[in-house]
Amino acid sequence: MPAQSLRLDGRVALVTGSSKGLGKAIAMALGAAGAKVALNYRNDEAAAREAFEEFRAAGHAGGLYRASAIDEGEVNAMVAQVERELGPVDIVVVNATPAQPLKPIEEYDWAFHQAMLDYFVKSPFLLARAVLPGMKARRRGRIVNIGSEVLARGVAPFSAYVAAKGAQNGWTRSMARELAPFGITVNMVSPGWIPVERHKDDPAEMKEEYLRGIPVGRWGVPEDVAGAVLYLASDEASFVAGVDLHVNGGVTVG
Repeated sequence: MPAQSLRLDGRVALVTGSSKGLGKAIAMALGAAGAKVALNYRNDEAAAREAFEEFRAAGHAGGLYRASAIDEGEVNAMVAQVERELGPVDIVVVNATPAQPLKPIEEYDWAFHQAMLDYFVKSPFLLARAVLPGMKARRRGRIVNIGSEVLARGVAPFSAYVAAKGAQNGWTRSMARELAPFGITVNMVSPGWIPVERHKDDPAEMKEEYLRGIPVGRWGVPEDVAGAVLYLASDEASFVAGVDLHVNGGVTVG
């Protein structure tokens, strides 16, 4: 079948953590492709409303939903509300993330490890369980986990985050096999270091060192990640399952 333009007309997408950064860019891209998008946030209501106004001003359709992506009751209630207001969820992008400090293992406690696992293992599980009955009934669905290049690079001192991303990667691969017979694909997009709001205070020397190691010779931007997610959410990616697509300008080549 010849390639078509990447369109999502008639689809409903839910993007967690989409009030800023990568999540916002992903929501904008899916909306521009014709999907009705549920933007999600947990804490910063002002930023979320500003992002949603920008989303609507661009001519996109959707809604804004406040819920914790790691709370079972809130996830279930959010999905039910989205389906009442926008329609059955066809696409889930698991993007919400906690703070990600770099520090040696001696400075971690288990509560910090648990927070990483909650966002990168519990959240995908809760979201999948909430949407899968409908996806299975329609025999179509897309689940896209936002991973990270840190797993391939073994970044240190970052062990809790890297370990949780490894678990998310394994979950993606296993679920891809489990759900493929139902027409549901599960994939991962793993960005490199793409400066967004959370990186505004990162040391300049760290940024300069990283930039020197990017083979394509430029910083990534959120739209680079959004384009990869759009592809995996589209019909053109119906034969792609269980992949970990690195979007980092070649940092993890070789």
